[in-house]
Amino acid sequence: MNFLAVWTHQNNSPNFGYIGQLWKYLQTNKESLINTSIIGDFNSNKIWDQWDRWWNHSDVVKELNELGLESLYHKFYKEEQGKESKHTFHLHRKIEKSYHIDYCFAPKILLENLIKFEIGEQKVWTEFSDHNPLIIEIEK
Repeated sequence: MNFLAVWTHQNNSPNFGYIGQLWKYLQTNKESLINTSIIGDFNSNKIWDQWDRWWNHSDVVKELNELGLESLYHKFYKEEQGKESKHTFHLHRKIEKSYHIDYCFAPKILLENLIKFEIGEQKVWTEFSDHNPLIIEIEK
């Protein structure tokens, strides 16, 4: 099993900021991502999709699904992309500015063995980060 950690960052590109960077990476590295888990800060959510971009959040999710990778959070909680009830990020560490932008996409074999998926509580983690950790337990 391979793991790829993702932290997207602003690159001053008017065309490929944040999620566009991941989309671009997927276009050139698909073969090496078979049987890989991708986890990290995507800085993205379906709620910010723009209809005239083919590299928005939904397009990245579609590309990952075509590689056989699924979001562990969305499968575990049976929620749709963009309709997450649990948030992973708090802008300026404020609970009223919360979003779900951190993900773990993994092969279906891991989905079958997923025991627990939790997101750390904001009140516990806010002194350390504006992101909450993803806590994942997978049975061997």
